[in-house]
Amino acid sequence: MLEKIREGSQGIIAKSILVLVILSFAFAGVSSYLGSNTGTPAAIVNGDEITNEQLEQSLQNEVGRLQQQFGEMFDALSADESYMAGIRKDVLERLVAEKLVDQAAAELGLRVSDEQIKQAIVNEPAFHTDGQFDNERYLAVLRQLGYQTAAFRNMMRVDMTRRQLVMALLGSEFVLPGEANELAELQGQTRDIRYLTVDATPFVAEANVSDEEANEYYEANLVRFSSPEMVSLEYVELNAADMANTEAVSDEEARTFYDENQQQYRTAEKRLAAHILINDSGDEDADRARGEAALAKLAAGESFEAVAKSDSDDQFSAEQGGELDWFEPGVMEGEFDTALFALEKGATSDLVKTSFGYHIVKFVDVQEGGVQSFEDAKAEILAELQEKKALDVFFGLQSQLADTSYEIPDTLAETSEAVNVPVKTTELFSRNNVPAPFNTADFIRAAFSEQVISDGMNSDVVELGPNHVVVVRLKEHKAAGTMDFAEVKDGIVARLKQDKANQVAKVKATEFMVALKDGGSVDVELTTVTALPRFTQETDPAIVDKAFKMPKPAEGGVSIDTAELAQGYAVVLVDAVNAATGITDELVAGLKQRLESQFSQADYLSVIGALKAKATVEYPVAE
Repeated sequence: MLEKIREGSQGIIAKSILVLVILSFAFAGVSSYLGSNTGTPAAIVNGDEITNEQLEQSLQNEVGRLQQQFGEMFDALSADESYMAGIRKDVLERLVAEKLVDQAAAELGLRVSDEQIKQAIVNEPAFHTDGQFDNERYLAVLRQLGYQTAAFRNMMRVDMTRRQLVMALLGSEFVLPGEANELAELQGQTRDIRYLTVDATPFVAEANVSDEEANEYYEANLVRFSSPEMVSLEYVELNAADMANTEAVSDEEARTFYDENQQQYRTAEKRLAAHILINDSGDEDADRARGEAALAKLAAGESFEAVAKSDSDDQFSAEQGGELDWFEPGVMEGEFDTALFALEKGATSDLVKTSFGYHIVKFVDVQEGGVQSFEDAKAEILAELQEKKALDVFFGLQSQLADTSYEIPDTLAETSEAVNVPVKTTELFSRNNVPAPFNTADFIRAAFSEQVISDGMNSDVVELGPNHVVVVRLKEHKAAGTMDFAEVKDGIVARLKQDKANQVAKVKATEFMVALKDGGSVDVELTTVTALPRFTQETDPAIVDKAFKMPKPAEGGVSIDTAELAQGYAVVLVDAVNAATGITDELVAGLKQRLESQFSQADYLSVIGALKAKATVEYPVAE
C-alpha cells in the first residue's frame, strides 16, 4: 500500500494517491471503517460481507488499469457486456480471496502493533520533506484522500496483517540451483531431426460427406454454431465534413476574409544559421578563453566550417560545418536570436553568451519574408469559410437532432424532417463486425443497449468523431442462439472433407513410418534439420513439438513417430539429442527467479483454493 502511495506522491497527489490507495484497500473492506451498508452484499464469506460498494470501487480500479494498459482497444472490448461481466466476476473472486486471507490471518492470531504502523508511516517517503517525516505533509495527504488518521491507521493494520500471511507463503518458496540448471539444460537442448510431410489437400476432392454425416456432426457440436446477438439499425447521421462540401462561399466573402486577416498570410523572414559552441563548463574564464581562441582562428583566415569542426562542442552541427537550421525571429534563445538577426549575410558575430555557453554565430543565408497573394490563398480561404459555415449549420442541427429524437423517441421520421437528413439503415451486424464508419465503443454500446433493444427507443446522440454524430433506433434484432443447419452446412461439409483427407494422409504417413522403421526407403524426400532448437519458428510448430516429445534414440538408432499438421501429417525422425550450450550464470539466475515466482503463485492459489473449499461463500442476488 505504502509503495503505491509513494508512486502516487510523485504525480497529481490528490487523484493518483486516492486511486492507488483505494485499489490497495478495496480488498480489505474499507466500507467497514467508513459506514454501514444496508443493501444486498455482493458476496458473503463465512458470514463476512463484501459490499456492492467495495465491488464497484474495485471494478472501477480494474477498469482504469485495463484502460491504461490497452488504451483505445479496451474501449472496444468494454462495449461487450459479456466481456465486462467476466471482468466483474474476476474482481469479485479476488475480493473473496482477500477476505479469506484476512480471516485466515485473524484465525492464526497474526497482529500488527501500533508501533509497527507508526514506523511504517514515519518511514514512508511519500510523507517526507527533505528526507525527513513531515507531519503536516502526512496530514495534508490524508485530507486530500478524505480520510481521518484513525481510519487510515486501521486500513494500514489490515493491509500489513494480510501481508504477514501472504509474504510468509510467498517468501517460503525456494528453488534449488540444480532445478534451475536442469531447466536451463532442458530448454537449451537441441535435436537433429529428419521429417517428411504428407499434404492432405490432394485427397480433399476425393472425400465424400453425406447429409446424414453433416447433420450428425452438427447435432454433436451445437456449441460450435452459436450465433452472436445481431441488430439492424435505422439512423440519422450528421457530419460537418459532408456539409462543408455543400456550403457556398462567394469570391467577395473570400476577399473580405483575406483583407481582414492579412497577418495570417504573411511569411516571416527565415535565416540559415551556423554556430561554434563552447559548452558552459562552470569555468567562465576558461570558456571565454576557448571562445576567443576560436575567434582568433577566424580572424586569421581559417574557414568557419574548419573551426567549427575543430573547436565546437556541438558535435552534430560541427560535422556539418556548424550549420544548424532555418530560424524565424523569436525562435531561438534571446541573445542568439538578437545576434543572428543583427548580422549581415555571410557575417560572423562576436562571442554570444546563452544558457548553453558561448556561441559564435554566422548568418549563412536568407529566405525573404512576404505576403501570400489572394489568388494563392484563395482555395485555402474558401475551404476554411466553407468549414466555418458548415460548423454553424452543424451545431444548430445537432441541437435539433438531440431535441427531436428525445421528444419523439419511438420513430426517427420527425427527426429526419427536422434536420433534413434521410433515415438510413444498416445490415444486420454483431458486436464483432460493426460497419466501419460506426465501429466505436460508444456506438456499439448504444446499438446493443437496453434503451434501443428492449425499450425500442431512439438512442441518445452518439459522437462518432469530431463534429460527427448519429442517433439510432432498432430495425431488427436477432438474439444470440444457434445457427440453423442450412446456414452452416457448407462449412461442416468442408470440415468433414478435410478430416477425411487428413485420415488418408495419416494412413499414408503411417506407411512411410513403417517403411523407414524397418530400414527401408520411401519415394519422398526427407528434410534434415540439424540442432533444431525448442522454440524455433522456422519449422512447423507441430513437428517441433512432436520432435521434443519423442524419446532419445538408442545408440546408432533413431526415434520415429507421426505428427498431425493443420492439413496433413508428418513423419518425424529424431537422430540425436544434443546437450545445451552457452548456459550462463545469469541465465540460470533468471530461470531460478522465474521458477520461484511461479511456485509462489501456485502456492498462493493452492492456499486460496483450500481456504475456499472449507469456507461458506454465498453470492446473493439483489432483488
